[in-house]
Amino acid sequence: MAIEPVLPVFTDAQIVDAQRRLTDAGVAMVAGTVANMAGIYLAKTVTPDKLGTFAGAGLGASPTWNIFTIDGGIAFTPTLGVIGDMRLRVDLDALRILSGGFAWAPTEIFDQHGDPLAIDPRGRLRRTHRAIEDAGLTVLVGHELEFVVTAADGSAFERPGWTPYGLGPVLDHEAFLTEVLAETAAAGIPLEQLHAEYVSAQFEFSLPPAEPLAAADAVVLARVIVGRLARRHGLRASFSPFPFTGGGGNGAHVHFSFARNGESLFSGGDGPYGITDDGAAAIAGVVAGLPGIQAVLGGSILSGSRLRPGYFSGAYACWGRENREAAVRFLEATPGNPNGANVEVKIVDPSSNPYLTTAAILGVALDGIIDGRPLPLEVPADPAAQTADEASASGTVLLPTDLSSMLDALESSAVAARVLGSEIVAAILAVRRYEVEHFGGATTDDLPERFRFAWSI
Repeated sequence: MAIEPVLPVFTDAQIVDAQRRLTDAGVAMVAGTVANMAGIYLAKTVTPDKLGTFAGAGLGASPTWNIFTIDGGIAFTPTLGVIGDMRLRVDLDALRILSGGFAWAPTEIFDQHGDPLAIDPRGRLRRTHRAIEDAGLTVLVGHELEFVVTAADGSAFERPGWTPYGLGPVLDHEAFLTEVLAETAAAGIPLEQLHAEYVSAQFEFSLPPAEPLAAADAVVLARVIVGRLARRHGLRASFSPFPFTGGGGNGAHVHFSFARNGESLFSGGDGPYGITDDGAAAIAGVVAGLPGIQAVLGGSILSGSRLRPGYFSGAYACWGRENREAAVRFLEATPGNPNGANVEVKIVDPSSNPYLTTAAILGVALDGIIDGRPLPLEVPADPAAQTADEASASGTVLLPTDLSSMLDALESSAVAARVLGSEIVAAILAVRRYEVEHFGGATTDDLPERFRFAWSI
């Protein structure tokens, strides 16, 4: 069966124009990236004169690229192994020129006959967006990313008297952060904000709202920029969900908003805070779907260490207006919210694949709209403070921190299979069960040290 829509075939004129831009900018290397099922980033690089092949026939890659693990192993499946070949085609529409003679673009995965493969995360998000459009809706997505700065050798960057959200920590790394702001803006993803976080040596930035594919691309591009500039300043940037024992975790929160005929589904309606019936159904779809897709949003061996009540990580599957302990936080349309009403999913962390994370969240939201799911009762305070009756009435679920439990829920989730496809679900299960098998018995102290940079670029 044909898979639509797909990455377009670029014309000779488009390829020549891209090569001219690269040459004029002094680019010596073009990197095309793939984000795989373990949330790690792989790449092929070419010189500008080879761009035509990269954008046309594509560059070869083993099917094992999809199932490489965080320790360099391979989580073989019955359909993914060393036999066969994939072709990575770079998306010239998303090509970005960075500093220092370097350019970046995302890729999509095809077979040798030019047919798209169902295993491709970026292609899956492309099709999820089409399904949303076919339902008569438009959607915008915005990502927030947290990372921890370390010394060049990966050790903790010590600063006496770290001030959470303070200006002092920003000034400590002023040159690095100023370059991050300048280069992301030059690359077409100007940051909405950047600030020191609560945890020592941790920073957070917000990317601008965009259509789903562009928003997920921006996550990869921003991580490329942060990684390159950190090296330039003698630093490293860790996007691990839990980089240091005894510290806090890194999140990768996802915001989304739906509209129909230019009117928001999350304001102007008769529901609480102006939520429309379809907006309520979208929120209900996310709350109901979270247990089944948790292993997609934050399913690494370190993700459970981050997901703790009392740490604003969204450990409870429920919703509430401006409730940072709820996994689904609703942001009302107010004068203080220039991007309008939207929904934030808080359990996402940087060990996830941004294309699959976005596809999963939007997929369960659309599923809720199609099914007309009723909105559960709001949780207006700390979910942990609810009585048993209140938790039952609001449908609040404390999400598991045990990876095996997350994976069992993913395997049995019909909605996850529907929104991501069986090939992708099987591959995620393989790489994450590999983590359980190989590292499930490790102590809490060992894992943050070993995998501090597994998800860094």
